[in-house]
Amino acid sequence: MARAQVTVPLDIPEVKVLKTELTKEGDLLITVESTKKGSRCRKCDRWIEKSHGQDDWVTVRHLPVFGRPSYLRYRPRRYDCSECDATTTQKLGWQESKSPNSMAFDDHILLQLVNSTIEDMSIKERMTYDQVLGVLERRIDAKVDWQQFTTLGVLGLDEIARHKGHDDFLTLVTARLPEGRIAILGVLPDRLKDTVVAFLRSIPERLLRTVHTACCDMYEGFTEAVREEVETARIVIDRFHVARHYREAADQVRKQEQARLKAELPKEEYKQLKGLLWAFRKSRQDLNPEQLRVLKRFFRYSPQAKAAYLLSEQLSEIFDQHISKPVAQRKIKAWIRRVKKSGLSCFDAFLKTLDHWGDEITNYFIDRANSGFVEGLNNKIKVLKRRCYGLYNLDHFFQRIFLDLEGYRLFAFSPPYLG
Repeated sequence: MARAQVTVPLDIPEVKVLKTELTKEGDLLITVESTKKGSRCRKCDRWIEKSHGQDDWVTVRHLPVFGRPSYLRYRPRRYDCSECDATTTQKLGWQESKSPNSMAFDDHILLQLVNSTIEDMSIKERMTYDQVLGVLERRIDAKVDWQQFTTLGVLGLDEIARHKGHDDFLTLVTARLPEGRIAILGVLPDRLKDTVVAFLRSIPERLLRTVHTACCDMYEGFTEAVREEVETARIVIDRFHVARHYREAADQVRKQEQARLKAELPKEEYKQLKGLLWAFRKSRQDLNPEQLRVLKRFFRYSPQAKAAYLLSEQLSEIFDQHISKPVAQRKIKAWIRRVKKSGLSCFDAFLKTLDHWGDEITNYFIDRANSGFVEGLNNKIKVLKRRCYGLYNLDHFFQRIFLDLEGYRLFAFSPPYLG
């Protein structure tokens, strides 16, 4: 009885299929020949068509067909140049020179590698670890290609721990492009000012002039590097880093008062404060009815905690308002007066922070730029590090971040490979 068959297009231009067969391993082997006539001379770059025979057989991995690995087998044509007497092997548009795979198969691997690991891909595709890594190294640059950008817009600088629990940090330099896309620009080996300065100097002048904002936390290594090297950039201290400081100050009062109440209140009465931690750390508009009841009960016991919570909320409300920088500065000064009048000491360190970084903090109100895009990328990178059990090679780190950010855009809908 004849087998049911279907025809699958090869989707490779200028190729004729000569034969298809199944190997003993169940792989599909497709013998093809190029229908492309001629080549560019490897020495003088003239177009040449004088045949000089063929090279040895070459076998390359291609896209799977119905779950079967497939391979393309062909003999590259060779041509003589009558001008410089050089012999040139024809280059095919669908395979990189000396690559063991077709470009379509490389794209397939890179697409599957997004949000995955090299080890997983080696198992799924019956490849060695080094073969998958080879695809990554062939097709993804280990450094930023500045030619891919016309404008940078907003620069983001942030640190990330290389090893959890160790004082060993990398610096991530990213950009939020005018169209909203996030681009990774660099993974620096430390967070020293000189390292950041050197990287900023590597940015072409034409792009450096397009940076209008630089978002970072309150680390002078970053801010001073930007001030020295990016004259066009307005430095914005991320509002969420600022919020963490004043909310932690208020939370110190909550901790002290909760410890006091645990010692003073009857056990059953103290149990009624269950869930206080998360209720106190939430904004009022995000509280559910039970959390609101717990918070009100706590505030009856501790007017100090209530004052700290309300002051924290009032500052958040200022940052939520769409107001100008001068108006924000006036409102924050009024808030500072209320803090001092309250008699609370928990905000003392934060008031010093406002005094030192006030201009950069209130730059946020000019166009409400923040490091949210950097923090979102940081979360992605933390997942990437856990998934890969650490990434210690900075080149590979850059490649994996780039692939996770750009992989779907670049490889989900690949164009045909033209010769």
